[in-house]
This record gives sequence, structure tokens and C-alpha cells, in this order.
Amino acid sequence: MFFKKKSQPCEEPEPQPEAAASPLGLLRSRAGAAQLPHEVLEAIAGELDKLEKTDAAIAEYSVGINYIELLLALPWNVSSPHKLDLARTQAVLDTWHYGLGQVKQRILEFLAAKTLCSKARQSILVVDDEEIARANLMHVLGKEGYGCHGAANGAEALEVMARKEIDLVVTDLKMERMDGLELLDRINRSAPEVPVIMVTGFATVSSAVDALKKGAAHYLGKPVNLDELRRTVREVLEQKLFVQMGKGPILCFTGPPGTGKTSVGRAIAEALQRQFIRLSMAGLRDEAELRGHRRTYVGALPGRIITELKRAGVNNPVFMLDEIDKIGQDFRGDPASALFEVLDPEQNVHFTDHYLELPFDLSRIMFIATANDLTKLPGPLLDRMECIEFTGYTEREKLHIARQFILPRQLKVAGLSKSAVTLTGEALSRVINDYTRESGLRGLERQIADVCRKIAMLCLKSADRQEEQLLIDAPAVAKLLGPRKYRREAAEAAPQPGIATGMVWAETGGEIINVEAALMPGSGTLLLTGSLGEVLRESAQTALSFLRSRAGDFGIAEDFFKDADVHIHFPSGAIPKDGPSAGITIFAALLSLLTKRPARRDVALTGEMTLTGRILPVSGIREKVLAAKRAGVQLVLLPQANREEVEALEVDVVEGIRLQLVVQAGEVVEPLFASQSFILMS
Repeated sequence: MFFKKKSQPCEEPEPQPEAAASPLGLLRSRAGAAQLPHEVLEAIAGELDKLEKTDAAIAEYSVGINYIELLLALPWNVSSPHKLDLARTQAVLDTWHYGLGQVKQRILEFLAAKTLCSKARQSILVVDDEEIARANLMHVLGKEGYGCHGAANGAEALEVMARKEIDLVVTDLKMERMDGLELLDRINRSAPEVPVIMVTGFATVSSAVDALKKGAAHYLGKPVNLDELRRTVREVLEQKLFVQMGKGPILCFTGPPGTGKTSVGRAIAEALQRQFIRLSMAGLRDEAELRGHRRTYVGALPGRIITELKRAGVNNPVFMLDEIDKIGQDFRGDPASALFEVLDPEQNVHFTDHYLELPFDLSRIMFIATANDLTKLPGPLLDRMECIEFTGYTEREKLHIARQFILPRQLKVAGLSKSAVTLTGEALSRVINDYTRESGLRGLERQIADVCRKIAMLCLKSADRQEEQLLIDAPAVAKLLGPRKYRREAAEAAPQPGIATGMVWAETGGEIINVEAALMPGSGTLLLTGSLGEVLRESAQTALSFLRSRAGDFGIAEDFFKDADVHIHFPSGAIPKDGPSAGITIFAALLSLLTKRPARRDVALTGEMTLTGRILPVSGIREKVLAAKRAGVQLVLLPQANREEVEALEVDVVEGIRLQLVVQAGEVVEPLFASQSFILMS
């Protein structure tokens, strides 16, 4: 072999980079420097060994490189720090959102439990057959603020754990009666959530590997370095506490659109000072979008959950699964069922993406789901979540939100200053009542944005193109937005026989419906139209049978159904309708038809009815009352069984409307056909 002489430095070759400078060498160096779990390092090493034998020109080479890059980029051990401050959380929620008192209270309770969990004093069990060594370890750890217990061997340690709640076990390896490895095995079977740190004077590589393979959290040799002991104990307990705080119920925000579900989730992330990830589930049909494709497929990619975690760079963000009730299902799989592993606290510790093929711990993530209609979710998935209901806003709340949040935002978008344009309270009320009919705020924001754009157009058309001080009142709103889109049908419609006003709860919140009934010559047939489900059809049949059985009590001819057909119709036939809450409304419409007495249109009813006339409780009381107020209803008849829900309604909800509780169907006759006006509640 030929070597250059030292006397000829100019002819020496440039030092060539070693294997570490090659792409595979750089990846190997990055893997060695990164603090990755043992199984991840093994996967990277195996993939690198395979790539070293693979030609760089073939497709499998780039697939392997991308796979290793993903493993190195994922936040296996990168977390945001603990920042649970209830006072700050409440301040952020109050600043970002007006109203939603019950929702905020439930969120604060959820976070308060985690705060107490983080502040609880943790207990350590020290197991060593040398009394002096055991006492020294207990003294050192006790000074760190931990509660310490001692045991001379593994058998005594198990007795202590049976009596006391232990968070960590620090045990010697060689002991009589039961050694450290046997104790570790027993703990892993009976209390796998308790981590174990091995401390021994016979530390060898094989014993350390054996202990770690059997589930030990850490391994220390004697004599014990006290600083290393303190640091190790602190890290292990923090890791356990982090996992405990991550576990718990998965929150599901449910309610009508536009009530602030997504923005409350963003506010929670801001309050906790965590990363916020929002993943829209609407229209998701392919299970592989959640759990990834296997790497055997061309163009395989990891699932969206792993991809979003890679983008966030931390393993404990606030992760929102938005519109979870709108997930599709077809031949490509059932994404809703794939969410079981994601949202189940018992399973998401070892979530396995098909592309990743390694378990990734999702238990530290705070998952929040949102849905408009819980009935569309599979029962097992719903069972894994704790639902928090977002109810609609009252008119007073909408006025405050429009004035404090929506109007300033839309003025800025339209290029107008807040000081140049003022909308009066009457103008905002006109927008709320005449141009929107919703439980949420999206329609209101669109109308206010329309007003602001029209004002901006007027400013540009002015001669000097200067903003002038503008005061927009109710008549000006009518000129800007045109004819009103909604009318208070209950207050303005004329009563007539065979029509009754009912209240229902739909995906968009509370709604007012009119039930119409007609009698015609026939052979005793009940006709039902209006895209009705089976429940509503049975409710109509029950109401008719009750009237036939009690015809004499209501002044109706007992054979009215013999030579006549009864037709019951629910308007808006293109909209499917079903649910157990319209029975009493159908009864009212039939009674009005058969007695030829017009029912009051400003009296609304809700409740399911039995064959004996008893009125059963219903859900969505608050939403239905708000819908009745929007329609101009003066009196609402509710089931007596809903008394507790009625008494819990806020003052804003019951202001300007009267609520009456009824037990039997006969009790609705007097208020329904009375002619006098009712005194409104204030």
C-alpha cells in the first residue's frame, strides 16, 4: 500500500468523512443522541442494518429512510410542563366566552381533580434487608417530602402494599425469603401501575438487563449516589403522575352548532398552556386516515393522529376530535370503531399506528370530542366519553356577545373603527329576532358582518370617502338587511281548529312545530304525513286511541272515527322527524279538531303521552323554552316529571314567558282553549 510522506503536506489527501457523515451514519448518530424508548431504538437499528444492505436506487430505500425520520421526529418523551392553574383557567374561560356557566363549572371541576392529583403527597416503599441502608434511604427520601415506609424483604413489602397506598418501590436485589426480582414479578402482576427501582451492590450488565426486561423502571448500583437517587426517584414519580393526570374521562362537547364547542376547547389549551390540535372528523370514511397505511403499500403514510403529534412536537397536547358524529362508514372500514383504541384510557397507552408498527402512548393527551347529535355515535364509543351539554344562548346573552365580541371583530374585518359606527341595542335585537332563528351564534355573526359590509360600502360611496359617526338603529337595520326573514309565528298566527303548537329538540337546538289535523269522510283510517319515524307514528296512534276511549269526557261523539278518516300532518315534510315528545301536541291538535274549538297558537306543548293520558318527561327543556320565546309563545306546558329541570332554568330563560307543569292530558284543555291573556314572568 502506498503512503504519502509527511514532508509533503500539500499532497496529503483531504480527510474523508467516515461512515458517520453518510446519510445512514447521520441517522444512526441522531438515534444515539436522542432519548428514545428501547423498542424504538431497536426498530431504528434494525431498519438501518437492512438499509445498509439495500441499493439506494430502489424504492424500498427511500421508504426506510422516511420511516426512520418519522421515528426520530415523533415526541416520544417530549412533553409540555405541568401548568394547572385553576384561577388562570377560569380567567381565560371568562374572557373568551360569555355565559356557559354550567360548562365552565364542569371543566373547572375536571381540572381541579387533576390539580389535586398533582399536589398529593407521594409515598415510597424502601425494601432492604440491611436496616442501616434502609434507614438511610428512608431518611434521604423523607427530606425530599415523600412519605416513606420500610420493609426488610419482599414478603414484608407485599404486606405493606396490601395495607397502604404505595406510589414507588425502591428495592434491593439480594434478600432472604423473597428477592428483588421475585418482588418485581409479584408487583407487576398485582399492581402494575407501581414502578420499581432496583438498588444492589451486585450490579452487573446482565442483572441490570434482566431487571429492566422484567419491568423495573430504573437500576442503581451500590454505594448509592444520593444525587442520582433523588433525580431518579423524582423522574420516575413525575412520569407516573403525568400518566395518571392524562388518564380520566374523555370529554365530549355536545350541543347545537355555533354554541362555542370548538372555541372552548381552544380556550382550555390556552389556559393550560398546551399545544392545541383540531382534527375534523366530518366526512371521514377511511379507517386508514386515522391509523395509517401499512408500509407494504406504495405511498403509505402514517395516520392523522400520529402526523398531528409529529407536527405539534409534544406528546401531551389538547387534541380535539371535531364533529365526531359526522364520521362516515363504508367498505373501507369503520373509523368510529377505530376511535375505541384512541379514546379508551385502558387501550390508548399502547396505540399502534399501522405505518408506525410501534406502540405510542396517547394517555397523556387531553382528548376532547365535539358532536351535535349523540344518537349517531356507536354505543361503545359513547360509553367511553363524558358528555358536557352546550345549550343555546338567551337573547340577553346574544346581545352581550354581539356587543362585546362579534361587532368589534366584524367592524375590524370591514375596515371600520369602533368609534365610527354604533349599533343600538334595539338594532341588535332586531337582527337577533327578525334575521336569525338559531340556538348558536353563527347566523348572528353573518348578519352583523353583512351590516358592516354595507356600512363600508356607504362610506366608500360618500363624497369625501371619510368615515362619519354613524348610529344604526332598528329602522336602519331593516333598510340594510331588507325584509325580515323570520316571524314570530306563534304570536302572529291566527288560531284555528285542528292546529296546535309543539316544541321539539333537533340537532340544531330547540324548534317550534305546528301539528295539523283534518277530518274527512272515510272508513276509519289514520293518515300520517310529514316524514315521520316510528316513534311519532306510535305517538299519533296512542293519542287517537286515548281520545276514542275518553270521547265522552271531552264532549266528542264516541263513533266519530267510524265513518271518517283522520289525517295528521307535520309541515316541512322534507325534514325527517322522530322522537318521544310530540304525543301531547298531537292530542291537542286532535282535540281542537274534534271539538271545533281553535287552540291558542301562543301556547306550546311538549311531552309524550301514555294510553291512559299520563304525560311522560322529555329532554331538552331549556332548548325548547328558548325556541318558544323566539317564536313569541306566552305559555309553555311541560310535564310535571320535568320539575327539577324547570326549577334549574336561569332567570334569562324564563323571563317573559310562563311555564306550567301538567300531569294528565286533561290538564292542558283549560289553558289551551282559554281566551284570557297570561301574566308574563319578569
